[in-house]
Amino acid sequence: MKMNAREDVEAPIDFVYEQITDFQAFERRAMRRGAEVLRVDDLKADGPGMAWDITFMLRGKQREVQIELARLDPPNGLTMASRSPTMGGQMVVELVALSRNRTRLNLDIELVPKNLTARLLVQSLKLARKTITRRLRKRVSQYAQELEERQSRVS
Repeated sequence: MKMNAREDVEAPIDFVYEQITDFQAFERRAMRRGAEVLRVDDLKADGPGMAWDITFMLRGKQREVQIELARLDPPNGLTMASRSPTMGGQMVVELVALSRNRTRLNLDIELVPKNLTARLLVQSLKLARKTITRRLRKRVSQYAQELEERQSRVS
């Protein structure tokens, strides 16, 4: 199953890239929402190979997923790969400079089921694709607004 969202941000591409690669901030956000986040790599600097074990509740069940930073392409974006016992996936964030102070953020997410149970979950998600896509786009839009607010405080 594939989902995508696109949003224009009133901020320079370098600022947006800096914000989307602030991994500690994303860790804190996930923990505030009830997830357990544990960084499991030994890297000293941010880069491909960074990995996290994340545990969270979804649809009444505790889920465990491993997320790894697969590609980091400053300032154009990043790719994250996810693995769990039942599902795999990939998230690609691409940034495109539209002007000096405007950046387009493209988010593509792909979920790949590994067993029958996961296929049923993905099938139910497909039935609710419109609602899920609307929620994803709303969340990306809210994030873009947060970035714009941060940018206005910095400049």
